Amino acid sequence: MKLHYSAASPFVRKVVATAMHHGIALERVATNPHASPADLLADNPLSKVPALVTDQGLTLPDSPLICEYLDSIGGATKLYPTGEARWPALRLAALADGILTAAVLRRGQSLMPAEEARAATIARQKVAVFRTLDLLEAEGVPATLHIGTLTLVCALGYLDFRFGEEDWRPGRPRLLAFYDAQMANPIFAQTVPAG
Repeated sequence: MKLHYSAASPFVRKVVATAMHHGIALERVATNPHASPADLLADNPLSKVPALVTDQGLTLPDSPLICEYLDSIGGATKLYPTGEARWPALRLAALADGILTAAVLRRGQSLMPAEEARAATIARQKVAVFRTLDLLEAEGVPATLHIGTLTLVCALGYLDFRFGEEDWRPGRPRLLAFYDAQMANPIFAQTVPAG
């Protein structure tokens, strides 16, 4: 399988960690989606990473879809629970994906010339991230590895990577303990964002 990727993307990290969890080999093709290269556009007209091309030639354009596909073909230790446990895991994954989306949007906006509207967007996304972290701190996060906890580790790691000067840890000891424990897992230790 071929994966269009960028080592800085937290969404790519999610996919790579899922593949590593299941021992699935991926041919990684370094891609700059902002340049809209022809090979990426052929596999994902949205010009976004990650984008996966399965061994059957099916193109999958989004990290939640790719992760679920990899989990479906992976080993016995599934990341997507069934039954009642499914919904809390998917809820956590959606909240963590929301953190990622807000942080990536904020990062992109911060690279552009300053304007009042842009500053308001950046501030709104920052507040959304910290408000969600406060909710997760209050609720607590399970130690069990599933798609929600996997996504949350990627979100917290991205905050360290892009916004390290705004440490998310103070006042969030439960999230910190969760994160530190999860970082001992090679699927996270070996996929720290770079670039």
